[in-house]
Amino acid sequence: MAGQSDPHFSLFSAEELEFVAEDDMVEIVPNLKMDALNLISGDFGPFVPQIATQVPLWLAVALKKRGKCSIRPPEWMSVDNLTQVVEAERESQEMSEKLPFHYVEISRLLFDHARDDIPNVYMVRSLIEDIRDVRFHKVRTDLEAFNGRTIAVKIKNLSAMEVNIVRPFIRRALQAFCKHDSPELIPEPERVADKRPQVVNNAPRRQLRR
Repeated sequence: MAGQSDPHFSLFSAEELEFVAEDDMVEIVPNLKMDALNLISGDFGPFVPQIATQVPLWLAVALKKRGKCSIRPPEWMSVDNLTQVVEAERESQEMSEKLPFHYVEISRLLFDHARDDIPNVYMVRSLIEDIRDVRFHKVRTDLEAFNGRTIAVKIKNLSAMEVNIVRPFIRRALQAFCKHDSPELIPEPERVADKRPQVVNNAPRRQLRR
């Protein structure tokens, strides 16, 4: 199982997951004075130089690209917090609750567009990769317990990317088990066609003209 979203086996692409994650709120420090922005998703601002404010990630990235702000990384992206998460993930089979649902997408967007705002950026990137590896190893371990008696799967605290990759696999596996053990429960197209009711025409037939 790959750490990235595979378009052939996942529900959404990595870009689509990032698009959803861009609605998460982050803190920026603007370097411009600007009135509040009244958007469909809400009102953000007013913006005052050196006064931190909360905006959606997509707006933070847009302002950052124009040199209008710096982005403060979320607290969970500090080296200390990520180190604690790595240790917790390695010590337990349970998934940590200390990471946001879109932690992979948020960190990737910040690495791409605001790496100069992230203290110890190389260490942060390394720790996040370690977390992803450990979590995927635990997911694989859980999936190895699949057998013909499995009727449902419950894995708590998965991230968006992990759900995106695991859910299609689990669905196909459960369908395969069900079809193998009880093929009559999953009708095949040809069986459905055979079972369609035949329309009986009892109307009198007309005589052919000679």
